[in-house]
Order: sequence, then C-alpha cells, then structure tokens
Amino acid sequence: MAYTIIDVETTGRTNRITEISIFKYEKGNIIDEFTSLVNPETLIPLHITALTGIDNQMVSDAPTFSEIANQVLQITANTIFVAHNVNFDFNVIRGEFSRLGIIFQRKKLCTVRLSRKLLPGHRSYSLGKLCNDLNINIEGRHRARGDAEATVILFSKLQQQTHAEDVFTAFLKANSRQATLPAHLPDHVFEKIPNTPGIYYFLNKKQTIIYVGKAKNIKKRVLSHFYDKKQKELDLCRETAHIDFEESGSETIALLMEDAAIKKHYPQYNVASKKTVKRYGVFNYTDRKGVMHFTYNILKLCPNPIKILNNKRDTIAFLEKICSDFKLCPKYSALQQNVVTCNHYKIETCQGICSQQENTKDYNTKVLKAIHYIKNDNLNKIIKQKGRRPSEEAFILIKEGNYQGYGFVDKAEQIIHADALENFLIPQTDNTDVQRILSKFLLP
Repeated sequence: MAYTIIDVETTGRTNRITEISIFKYEKGNIIDEFTSLVNPETLIPLHITALTGIDNQMVSDAPTFSEIANQVLQITANTIFVAHNVNFDFNVIRGEFSRLGIIFQRKKLCTVRLSRKLLPGHRSYSLGKLCNDLNINIEGRHRARGDAEATVILFSKLQQQTHAEDVFTAFLKANSRQATLPAHLPDHVFEKIPNTPGIYYFLNKKQTIIYVGKAKNIKKRVLSHFYDKKQKELDLCRETAHIDFEESGSETIALLMEDAAIKKHYPQYNVASKKTVKRYGVFNYTDRKGVMHFTYNILKLCPNPIKILNNKRDTIAFLEKICSDFKLCPKYSALQQNVVTCNHYKIETCQGICSQQENTKDYNTKVLKAIHYIKNDNLNKIIKQKGRRPSEEAFILIKEGNYQGYGFVDKAEQIIHADALENFLIPQTDNTDVQRILSKFLLP
C-alpha cells in the first residue's frame, strides 16, 4: 500500500497554496518526492510571511498550481493521502483542483488522529510539540518540505506501534469518520452526542466556547459542520477540540437556549453570522379630523410601538387581521394609501368611516378596543412543548407580557395551578430576539 505524505503552506484566509511538498512512501521507504513553491496569484499577508518566511518576491517566478496540477495528480494517484490535520491540507488541495474544474478524491489518514490513538498521553498533538516529545527533528518548521519530512518520520513510528495494523484498517474503512472529524476531537466525545433536538458548543483546546448552534438532531447537525467546505467551517473545525451539548426536547426551546448561550458567551464564530433583522413596530396616531389610525414603520423609527413584528409581511398580515376582527377601515390601518374610500381586496368589514357613513366617536371606540386587545392579549401564556424524553413535558412561560423562561416537568407531577410551573422554571432574559422566536405563538 502506497501513501503520499503531504504538507502545504498557504496564504492564510484565502487558502491559496504558496508551497507544497509530497513524499510518496511505501513499505517503509520514500520512493518519490515532489516539492515546489507555488505562485498563489494573490498577495501573501505579512503575518503569513513572518510565520513561513515565504514572501511575494519568492513566489513571483514560481509555477501556478495549474502548472503543477498534473504532477500532483500523478504522484498521489492510487495512494492514501496522509497529513497532520489531514482535512486542512486535503481541502486546500481539493479547492485548488476545483478552481481548475477537476474533482480530487483520495482516501485519507490523519496523523493527529492516529497519534491520539496509537501514542496516547501527550499534552499536545501539534506537529511541533509531538515531534519534540518523540525526538523528531524538523528541518524547516512551517515550510512544506520540513513539515512533510517530519510527518513521514512520525508516520513511520506510528506504523511500528502495537495494534497499528488494526487501527489503520479501522481508520480506512468506508464508514469510518476518522478522516472527517476534527483532528483534535476525541472519538468518544463525538459518539456521546445524541440524535435529539438541542444546542451544542464547539470548544477549543483552552476549553473556550468558540461556536454555539442549535438543531433538531444535534449529532447530524454537528457532523454537517465537518463536511462543509466553506472557509469559516474549515477554520472552526480546525480549532475544535471538544463538543458539549444540551438537549431541549423541541426546536423552539433549542432556539431560545441558543440565543441565551450566544449572548452569554459571545463566541467568535457566531458573531459574523448574526445578521441584524429589520423589525417593524405598529403604532397609532390621531389625524386632524380626530380619526385614530393604525400604521407601522421600521422599529428604530417607530414611536412607542404597541406591537413588534419580525418583518413587513407579518406586520401587514397582523394589521389585516386586526382590521377585519374589529371592523376597522383598511385606509386608516395603513393597508391602503392614496384612495378616497377603501376598496381592499379581501377586507370588506369597514363600516364607512372613510365615506362619512360612520361617526368618528364610534370608529375611535373600536380602535381603542383593538389597542386594548393588542396590549393585553397573551399577557400570561404557557406554551407547551415536547420534553427531552417520553416521560417529560416542556413549557415556555409568558407572564405579564414578558418571557420568563422555559422548564421541564415530569409527567408524573401533579400540576394543579399554573403558578406551580415556576418551581420548574429555568429563568431567562427577555429580548427582541426572543420575541422574534416566540412571535408565531403570540400572534392573535
């Protein structure tokens, strides 16, 4: 069986190759080598030059990846792709081939994961520290040839370990996730993750939470991160050393748990992905003729909103329902503009305020009733949810119009009065994001 042991140096965030080194290894011997600087066709950042020593001038006359692509294909053909943190090197190379319209596929082995299995007990499995522990000299750290050559020696040592053949065989099985899981994530941590709704935490080597996510199926969603080839996902997986989780029972509670966890921990990989949602507020005013109107605007321009909604579509749907339920006029409910009398396509309950057939006092009385309904509806509400297990139920508590939190109750408990639920409540903080999550439960 032949292996190609590979290391690449890149431009960093853009992940274009600046140097590549490939050693073809078979039966304990190096039988071929290909090493080359590569013109990345983009600028190399100064901090990358400081790390690797490779600058823009060094690669200016080097071949582009398209010019060496055939050599890379030939030397790696019918071999197993090996690297220290294999997903990084493999995905970088696959990305370069993808730009050329070529699909690059090889079986993979990761020397980080192999080392964790066959050489347990080391404090760190980074190439530099592991090689230092094993007395492997690296000639040219953070250069492709030096790192690849050190990985060859490490790989040879791994092959000589007890049970190495069984471990290699297991890692290469088609259903093995060893080449998919992040290099620093232990197998047993992933195997403990359940196939249930909830939230999950990605932690780095320092046990700092770097990402929080929610899912209907935690394990399936976590695994999808490892298959995602976007640069943000590759960076996230490369830093992940541990995963924690909390079951929620339902997707809605998972959303609430995720929101609270992100606001508490402020993980670095959640920040960029959170987009500002343009929310709308409904408010009322009285015109010069004394007629009370409903209208709406984006929330930051809305004075004293009596109702907040997630988007313009929901806002219009809400006003249509209020208008219909309380026999109000679409013209005076911001549903029609520039008309003398209303002629809404589906609301026909107007009693004539717009055509002087209804007096202002009677109309305003209906508006006041609608305002009272909007402000007082759903002030106290228990939203029932599925529990984390069959013997359990979950709930979300709204009290005096404010979100109080969620909780879990064993079905054997005798809950006679709603106040008893507060004994099981996990208190949480209300905010506009929570209101958005719960809006579908609170619409009239």
